[in-house]
Amino acid sequence: MTRALIVIDVQESFRARPLWETISNPKITDQVDRLVGLARSAGDTVVWVLHSEPGSGGVFDPALGHVRLMDELRREEGEPLVHKTSHNAFTTTNLQQLLTERGVRELTVCGIRTEQCVETTTRLASDLGYQVTFVSDATATNPIPHRDAPADQSVAELLADPRTLSAEEVIRRTEYALAGRFATIATVDDLETSAASRA
Repeated sequence: MTRALIVIDVQESFRARPLWETISNPKITDQVDRLVGLARSAGDTVVWVLHSEPGSGGVFDPALGHVRLMDELRREEGEPLVHKTSHNAFTTTNLQQLLTERGVRELTVCGIRTEQCVETTTRLASDLGYQVTFVSDATATNPIPHRDAPADQSVAELLADPRTLSAEEVIRRTEYALAGRFATIATVDDLETSAASRA
């Protein structure tokens, strides 16, 4: 097939951070698993992407053991796994080569974080000529602190700050920014309905 599902950064690193308690979609693996099942049933390529920051000493440092798929997810033999060190999944990986070799022209994207790595990958993929579907309910993010908030702000302080942008607002703004410009916005239900109508 000429389609691929790109699963971005659905990794244990995020659960290892205190900020995980504020995540918009704590059961993101449920939606991702549904998308993976759809892709596999259709014969589409499934590409798994993990974010890595070697030598950082943080949760994205592979040496600490958190840079792995969330435990509920299962990668099948032959499904590519790429490790990135940039926000988007293309710049520091061979993702474009993998997609080109498979003749992929349409991408479905999901993962963590909505407005960061997933949105950035979507924008770059669109610029590279891919037709992109952004599955917003199969993404997750956190509230974003105000630009003037202290860097060492606690989770409680983040949530108490009236200037904090809520995760729901982040997702809504991301959908507005991408729709009609960089991607088609869809839900997992939308894609399941579409797959059933083709069957």
